[in-house]
Amino acid sequence: MNAKQSSLASTFLPVGILLVAMISVQTGASLAKSLFPVVGAQGTTALRLIFASILMIVILRPWRTTFTASSLRTVLLYGIALGGMNFLFYMAIRTIPLGIGVALEFTGPLAVALLHSRKITDFIWIALAVVGLWLLIPTGQADTLDLTGALYALGAGVCWAAYIMFGQKAGGDHGVQTAALGVIIAAIFIAPIGVVHAGSALLDPSLIPIALGVAILSTALPYSLEMIALTRMPVRTFGTLMSMEPAVGALSGLLFLHETLSLTQWLAISAIIIASAGATLTSPSKPTALVDAE
Repeated sequence: MNAKQSSLASTFLPVGILLVAMISVQTGASLAKSLFPVVGAQGTTALRLIFASILMIVILRPWRTTFTASSLRTVLLYGIALGGMNFLFYMAIRTIPLGIGVALEFTGPLAVALLHSRKITDFIWIALAVVGLWLLIPTGQADTLDLTGALYALGAGVCWAAYIMFGQKAGGDHGVQTAALGVIIAAIFIAPIGVVHAGSALLDPSLIPIALGVAILSTALPYSLEMIALTRMPVRTFGTLMSMEPAVGALSGLLFLHETLSLTQWLAISAIIIASAGATLTSPSKPTALVDAE
């Protein structure tokens, strides 16, 4: 391989890895919806986090981590935010299409990216995001999108914003172990809700393959791939590419769940994608990476 080929490979390989990670997350979400009729969104969230915790414990062995009082508090808040985000997102996509759920949830990291905005161009991204939200959220009797589902998705976005802010601090304290610790805390936080809702249905052995598939596709595989991609590309590039996530979600919903969107909804998702990408590109030199944690 000559120098030019090597350069192209080093440029496109991490992009390809990140695309696979995004496809994995959205495929996992589509697979998760198949469990909703059996154990509900609550039970599905519990199963995903429990199985993901087992995988992360085996892979990362987080019991070796030591804490201070301050770092323990940060990790707890990070894990609770992660659990809330997963739970609210699954509650949202019970009644709204996957792509719309992802787009609404993306307002969380978008808000974080714009939090310290002072440039005139940043107000363009804010305006685009507002237009996207206005087009998506039902405001009249003719709208068909479920308002409760939309509010759940926006709540997931708030949790995603908290996940980013607490995750940065927790990651600085505990490195890669943070992911495992966060998933374990999220499972402890959410599992009781799933147990109360689904009861003994969670013990059905036939659910294990699907639940394990959701845990791998939505957590273990994309987390690993995103960390590989992030070490091979600038954070700004990573964040910009992650802005494609709502489109990937919409396509996944179309392919696997036969969820069709109207032209207005596609335009709304596009507005949020452009706003997210623009906010990342015009943010300070070390923007927050929009690590996927649905």
